[in-house]
Amino acid sequence: MAGIKNFSLPIRIYFEDTDSGGIVYHANYLKFMERARTEWLRSIQIDQRLLKQKEHVMFVVHRMDIQYKLPARFNDELLVKTELVEIGSSKIVFKQMIYRHDEMLIDAVVNIACIDSEKFKPVRVPKTIKHTMESL
Repeated sequence: MAGIKNFSLPIRIYFEDTDSGGIVYHANYLKFMERARTEWLRSIQIDQRLLKQKEHVMFVVHRMDIQYKLPARFNDELLVKTELVEIGSSKIVFKQMIYRHDEMLIDAVVNIACIDSEKFKPVRVPKTIKHTMESL
């Protein structure tokens, strides 16, 4: 599936994802979105472990604007949609939405910073990765 700007990841809600009322705990949506971004990177042949080992860079969440619209519940089947919005010299911006069928539950904009894995300071996105993302 290389070459996709938009990516979708299905997620099933398990009991462990919910609070005592059977509603998904708010922080778990962040985990679902993280998984979707990671799987999107894999789909375009970017291995974050190798990126850290060979290029000494990591992608980290710098900022997130999230709107919780509707709750998900135990046993729901969700779809986490990830869209590459922008790639700058040292940041990547994603739009992520979580749906249950045609209902939008979560709407978020996620700013990712590219940092040096040892100094934890911003660095440029490696040219090969930037080129890969720009060519989608």
